[in-house]
Amino acid sequence: MSMLQEFREFAMKGSLVDMAVGIIIGAAVTSMVGALVDSVIMPIVGIFMGGLDFTSLAVTVGEANIRYGEFIQALVNFLIVAFVIFMMLKAINKMRTAEQEAPEEVAADVALLGEIRDLLKNR
Repeated sequence: MSMLQEFREFAMKGSLVDMAVGIIIGAAVTSMVGALVDSVIMPIVGIFMGGLDFTSLAVTVGEANIRYGEFIQALVNFLIVAFVIFMMLKAINKMRTAEQEAPEEVAADVALLGEIRDLLKNR
């Protein structure tokens, strides 16, 4: 088997393709949430903070200009992205759990109906 064929098999494995799709979707969600934070949430936070824009916060120490406001902005972006991803995963896990429980519940119901049928036959 040639190295090109081996690489093709590796690249086409389901887990690798799934991971690539996840990264692409993650980047899209990150940019969308970033736009939400920059355009909607931070201006509202700025209103409550007296019109303060976090990105302009800085302190000068000697020759260095330390822009800690950009770090605060990045931290808020991270927290919101992490929360959105957490909520999405929670919803996905809830759907998976519901799908897995449904057949078990049906089996229990069928068994119970069978017992009721048998009791009625014995009367």
